[in-house]
Amino acid sequence: MNKKKMIPELRFPEFVNEGEWEEKELRNLGQFFGGGTPERSNSDYWIGNIPWISSSDVAEDDIHNISITRFINENAIKESATKIIPKGSVLFVSRVGVGKLAINKEEVCTSQDFTSFIPNKNVLNLFIGYYFSSNKSLLQSLNQGTSIKGFSKSDLECFKLPYPTKPAEQQKIASCLSSLDEVIAAHSQKLELLKDHKKGLMQNLFPQESEKVPKFRFPEFRNNGEWVEKKLGAIGEPLMCKRIFKEQTTSNPKDGIPFYKIGTFGRTADSYIPQELYNDFKSKYSFPNNGDILISAAGTIGRLVVYDGSPAYFQDSNIVWLDNDEQIILNCFLFHCYTILKWQTSDGGIISRLYNSDLKNMSIKYPKEKKEQQKIASCLSSLDALIAAQTEKIEQLKLHKKGLMQGLFPKIND
Repeated sequence: MNKKKMIPELRFPEFVNEGEWEEKELRNLGQFFGGGTPERSNSDYWIGNIPWISSSDVAEDDIHNISITRFINENAIKESATKIIPKGSVLFVSRVGVGKLAINKEEVCTSQDFTSFIPNKNVLNLFIGYYFSSNKSLLQSLNQGTSIKGFSKSDLECFKLPYPTKPAEQQKIASCLSSLDEVIAAHSQKLELLKDHKKGLMQNLFPQESEKVPKFRFPEFRNNGEWVEKKLGAIGEPLMCKRIFKEQTTSNPKDGIPFYKIGTFGRTADSYIPQELYNDFKSKYSFPNNGDILISAAGTIGRLVVYDGSPAYFQDSNIVWLDNDEQIILNCFLFHCYTILKWQTSDGGIISRLYNSDLKNMSIKYPKEKKEQQKIASCLSSLDALIAAQTEKIEQLKLHKKGLMQGLFPKIND
């Protein structure tokens, strides 16, 4: 059987004729270091200027992103197994989050969750980082253990890394992907700014807890007086669909109408009910109107989906909606009221299930005039559309990066 050539599908023009990539075990390409955690009970160790990180400080899909919030001193290093890792090392998360990795831009110490690698001059750190970032399954396949999965330094030492022998080609690949990461980071920052802007806007467009008018009001409504405060039970009755039993469902989408359970609410249905049953239950029992706001009453409480009128059915008491009169409060405004509701019991505890009595007892504030409700809802919905578009843009960039990485590195499992 002929061995597959170690050549990527995508190659920059100036390197097309450079031949196959080389392959060497990581132990022959650099040095490995472990990490450790200073005694947490000794507060003196945690007062210093030497950055110390754990696996949770490493981002999921950005090898440049390390969150540094904890610092230790020289005494902590002497008394623990941790070491100072030189900047530019490849920090592999070898326990609790296997598959994540990062390149440190400054000297750091790490917890025992890391196996750090300092490459020699034959291979670039960024090239290694992007190679493993594009092949997370390779690291995850090394997982061992039952309670805490992970891999050891010896597991990683034996791994054969394919790489182009010319540093210029390694650099070209790394620079290309780094530039794309910078674009993603910039768009991600813009997304966070949009979310912060919306948060601030919501705080000003709705009255605060002890207030009856908002801090900001559109000019045409400034003389409209105080907002109304009512319990949701006084606005409408909580409703739900008739119960569907498991034996009435199928997993074949060709066999009927999408049936959304709490696990698929707001996502993609994996169960379906017959058209005849749907028609029968829809005509005889409670069913949402187009524009009604469906609320998750189990699992993650308060997830919202606006019913768009398309054929669908929803899991009885786990998904509810309020039968509110739009002559009093518009659905589009009510949606934004829900987003700032505190889904908790009257004594401040966390709700594990949203019962009808809980929902009816919650209060919201709203302006009497529907034109003001509409103006606020339109303003916030426009911002939501920008946030959704920005989120989609980031997802498309990440997909582009994923496809690019698959082409820039040779496939080793074909």
